[in-house]
Amino acid sequence: MKNILLNGCNGKMGQVITSCVEQRSDCRIAAGFDINTTMLADYPVFSDPEGYTDDADVIIDFSHPSALSGLLAFAKKRGLPIVVATTGLSPEQVEEVKEASKKIPVFYSGNMSLGINLLMELAKKATAVLGGSFDIEIVEQHHNQKIDAPSGTALMLADCISSALPEQPRYVYDRHSQRKKRDKDEIGIHSIRGGTIVGEHEVIFAGRDEVVTLSHSAHSKEIFATGSVNAALFLIGKQPGLYNMGDLVASKN
Repeated sequence: MKNILLNGCNGKMGQVITSCVEQRSDCRIAAGFDINTTMLADYPVFSDPEGYTDDADVIIDFSHPSALSGLLAFAKKRGLPIVVATTGLSPEQVEEVKEASKKIPVFYSGNMSLGINLLMELAKKATAVLGGSFDIEIVEQHHNQKIDAPSGTALMLADCISSALPEQPRYVYDRHSQRKKRDKDEIGIHSIRGGTIVGEHEVIFAGRDEVVTLSHSAHSKEIFATGSVNAALFLIGKQPGLYNMGDLVASKN
């Protein structure tokens, strides 16, 4: 039985992860961290990670970017692996995650869905075939409570596509601010926020007289909860380093 520490335990995703873990026999949540210290489950909740002094095996962070620095410091101090599933990190915070991975195992991914990671691989292969002559656009849709835009997953897709192109493209987020034809060296990234959309991502390859579209739809937050718990269990016992969903998928082969 592995002991998980859950940062952001009283948030929406925190509660979904709690429910997911309750249905498993290989792990338990030993404690949670949240600015709201109300106990919503059968584990204690601390406003500060330093308040927890018992044993643990791994941390899952599904909270807010502002909590990252303190949580990484706690993880390094305790020598605990950490799954960083929080999106909306700044470039400086991503570097902070990479620095932490030199001392502890860190699993970092903008999306914990297996299907999304398959979409990334398909988009990369399609880019290798179509990228030279097709315009590429990414459209992502999420619920009206999501704060960051574009989504971390949309940026992951863009980066994956970029790696398959001969030259680094420009990411264009706001077409209404300029009146000109589309350049060939760009990837348009568009965000939609509304209702209770869990998460939809679409990659459009638009060529002359034909369009190829790759898409993924998330129907519940449970897929992200399951992915983060699997990532946490995968990370236990690993050497310091930066891990992602590709490593988790490869471990299943």
